[in-house]
Amino acid sequence: MTIAVPLLGNAARADDFPSRPIHLIVPYAAGGSADATARVIAKQVSKRTGQTIVVENRGGSASILGTEFVNKADPDGYTLLLGQSGPISINPAIYKELPYDPVKDFAPVSLTSTYPYLMVVNRSLGVKTLQEFVTLAKSKPGALNYGTTGVGASNHLLTELFNLKAGIKLTHIPYRGTALAVADLVAGQVQVVFSDPISALQLVNSGMLVALAVTSKDRSPVAPNVPTISESGYPGFDAVGWHGILAPAKTPPAIVAKLNAEIVQALKDPETKSLLESQAIQVVGSSPQEFADYIKQDIALWKEVAEQAKIEVK
Repeated sequence: MTIAVPLLGNAARADDFPSRPIHLIVPYAAGGSADATARVIAKQVSKRTGQTIVVENRGGSASILGTEFVNKADPDGYTLLLGQSGPISINPAIYKELPYDPVKDFAPVSLTSTYPYLMVVNRSLGVKTLQEFVTLAKSKPGALNYGTTGVGASNHLLTELFNLKAGIKLTHIPYRGTALAVADLVAGQVQVVFSDPISALQLVNSGMLVALAVTSKDRSPVAPNVPTISESGYPGFDAVGWHGILAPAKTPPAIVAKLNAEIVQALKDPETKSLLESQAIQVVGSSPQEFADYIKQDIALWKEVAEQAKIEVK
């Protein structure tokens, strides 16, 4: 009987869940793909559950502040995190100390979406394929600059991963956002950027930039004519950004399961799918265990890259 009582309590709370508004924390400022994803999902889950999903932006300190806020929240399902590869997979690889453990301190609910990075160059560089770019970079070690959204950002590590695979040396120029890096790419101040698709696709389609490759293992639906890095001479290359919903650790499994069911169904909604795909984001949806396994695999990937490239944020 002593075991049955808490189990019944959890089941009862899950049956009644949600009975008040849920807060979905985005550890970034308003705007951008993470914020857009959170608001699209929140709208549909609100419709399904009859409860408001309040999206709160708590940016700062490389997304550590918002992530830590959820870590410290009550594990009752009413405070959730819009997780992303940066705070969950990459921060553990580049920070010696974090106020949270991405594996132990969170209960994965569902991987919601992924997006490849688009490797884009200024057309004045005179290269049209990935191999032509690598040949040029090898002929001028360190002479070509690449822009990122900052030291330790996902596209910083991604570029270093490509450098390691291709055996080239590029010079890092950090910016305070993708838009600034892409603007300087257009101006010719940097020669290459690994950009999220929505920040670069319009410029590619207009002919101002040249897309050499996407970083996913398969071609992207938003850029089907752009080859993958894997098919361009580097088999097995697969590195993408992602979004997913996480709850604080110790959230009752029954509540996690209910949240998962609602989120997965929301992702299947045609309107949700259309809105996310318009942001150049690919809808996924997963079980909690599949998401947990994905996170562990992603952490291992970026830890290896950070160690090999000697990237550390102090």
